[in-house]
Amino acid sequence: MENFSKNNFVQFKKEHDVSLKTIKDLGIKTPHEKQKVAYLSGGNQQKVAVGKWLIADADLYIFDEPTKGVDVGAKSDIFELIGRLVTKGKSVIYATCETQEILGISDRIYVMYDGKIAKELVTKDASEDEILFYSAGGN
Repeated sequence: MENFSKNNFVQFKKEHDVSLKTIKDLGIKTPHEKQKVAYLSGGNQQKVAVGKWLIADADLYIFDEPTKGVDVGAKSDIFELIGRLVTKGKSVIYATCETQEILGISDRIYVMYDGKIAKELVTKDASEDEILFYSAGGN
């Protein structure tokens, strides 16, 4: 809220301008900027959630299954956004059970099994079979 307030007063113009910029930058498809988020598609709802995080300008972003239940176009937009964050020097932790996604977006992979890190892999040397092996408890 401190991004949009001054002397305990909300700066509605600034809030509106940031909303419009977020809609444009993230490619959020909406009939108008005042549309309730609940009435947007799942992919656009995900983009709105990410947009709120981006306003905070954090150094680390944690994505937990960000493409679950979204269409292919929205997935592509989310991957592009994550790439832009990394280009800006931000760190990203990306948790997913989609092996193809993780192979396409990461530098390093930490495979989890039974709540613990089972294996650290360098993405360029990793394969889907290897990820599945360690995620199933392989040694």
